[in-house]
Amino acid sequence: MGLWALALYLPLSLPLARFEAVLAAGTLPESAQQLVLAATSLLLALAVGVVVDLGLSWALGPSWASSMGLIAAGWGLFTALASRAREDQE
Repeated sequence: MGLWALALYLPLSLPLARFEAVLAAGTLPESAQQLVLAATSLLLALAVGVVVDLGLSWALGPSWASSMGLIAAGWGLFTALASRAREDQE
């Protein structure tokens, strides 16, 4: 479950960026904004990870969902590192 949350965090960052902009426009103090944003991002990633893991466990069996979560997390790490290496070369 945690692996799916990690693998899906980057696609979920766009809605969180919009939420962060709304929070910045609000009247909450900076520390409260950071706390709300951190809690929201963790809850969103966890909820999506649970839904994806349960869906894949139902469709493919429990062991397949965990394996695919590990592959997705590894692929996300690989693409992030490759992107950083490309930026460093330019």
